Amino acid sequence: MPIRPDHLESDRDIPGHADVVVIGGGVIGASTALYLAQKRISVVLCEKGEIAGEQSGRNWGWVRTIGRDLTEIPLAVESLRRWRTINRDIEAETGYREAGILYLCDQPKDVAVHEGWLDHVKAYQLDARLLDGAAVHRLVPGSARPFAGGLYSATDGRAEPEKAAPAIAAGARRAGAVVLTRCAVRGLDMEAGRVSGVITERGRIAAGSVVLAGGAWSRLFCGNLGLDFPQLKVLGSVMRTQPMDGPSELAVGGSDFAFRKRLDGGYTVGRRGATVAEIVPDSFRLLFDFLPALKQQRHELRLRLRGRFLEEWRTRRHWGLDETTPFEEIRILDPDPDLGILKEAEENLVGAFPAFRGLSIAERWAGLIDVMPDALPVIGPVASIPGFFLATSFSGHGFGIGPGAGALTADIVSGSQTCVDPSPFRLERFPRTSVSR
Repeated sequence: MPIRPDHLESDRDIPGHADVVVIGGGVIGASTALYLAQKRISVVLCEKGEIAGEQSGRNWGWVRTIGRDLTEIPLAVESLRRWRTINRDIEAETGYREAGILYLCDQPKDVAVHEGWLDHVKAYQLDARLLDGAAVHRLVPGSARPFAGGLYSATDGRAEPEKAAPAIAAGARRAGAVVLTRCAVRGLDMEAGRVSGVITERGRIAAGSVVLAGGAWSRLFCGNLGLDFPQLKVLGSVMRTQPMDGPSELAVGGSDFAFRKRLDGGYTVGRRGATVAEIVPDSFRLLFDFLPALKQQRHELRLRLRGRFLEEWRTRRHWGLDETTPFEEIRILDPDPDLGILKEAEENLVGAFPAFRGLSIAERWAGLIDVMPDALPVIGPVASIPGFFLATSFSGHGFGIGPGAGALTADIVSGSQTCVDPSPFRLERFPRTSVSR
């Protein structure tokens, strides 16, 4: 069943020019447009389908600082700061609530891993601490599984993916941005070796800067520019329950399940520790880029060979700017969820917390998550294409750090002092990403 984000009407008229065009209406693109508009920079947000139609509207909805890669923590801290006031700032409801997040530990060795992580992040003064088993059971009562402890942050939170990006895009519009949906960008217009605008299916928009926040479509878009961007996609399957009582208002992650309370009274449920990677032609093209990650995650990764191989094999990788593109042929990626993984999630959840026994599933869905070999995003300029910037491939972490990432991107594009150090996210960390024309 397709996910249904809050609908945001498109602006009717396409402007002839703007300072910046942002490609992609997920949480990263919407946040970038918002913070550019707040800087009084004219910006057009172009989305080929609907705002939050893909992974930004299909994720778990966690907003966390705990458990993150050390490189992402400054961005997570900045994002959390913005999430706390975002509903007021944009005069709209994203669903954000500061409800807390808890990672459960089955074994003492899991506690030790989190203890090591806490030692490394002391300088950031995060609101994160270890709990023993008794404290875990007081915080989330009714467990049928013994837990050795947990990593807990009372000030991490959650938001509603179906609401957040549309609300942020609407806030960007109120700040002066133009928001166009069902308006695919076919490619960049270039003059004298630098970006001069974009060509959309509805015409040209002149612009001195263009930001690609295209999520799972970014490799395809970059490839038509001659940029070999090392991105793959993995499948995330999620479900939600009907409104029900449960053991906690927290977002809770066990080793093999996860749940969090929703604004509608139900729970969003997923399966931790199981990632589906469908084998596609790019799996072979990028094998050596992703081989270290494959080895590291071999116990969690589930390889599948299904219809997506032929679908991507048949997808054109190059096109002219006067031609209909794959972005117009497939407006929204809407893959089928992996029902086996969702069944595991339900069984593991009920086994751990019997209060979920008899839960009624309201909806199941899936999304394609854009991933990089090092599981970190790319945020910054493309040196070989002056005026072109990337804010993409957040490897399943983008929703929670979306506002911070959008603010950082807006700072970079505008030449402002950046809210966090952007150097860890530069494109140049991947040697293959030189342009070949």
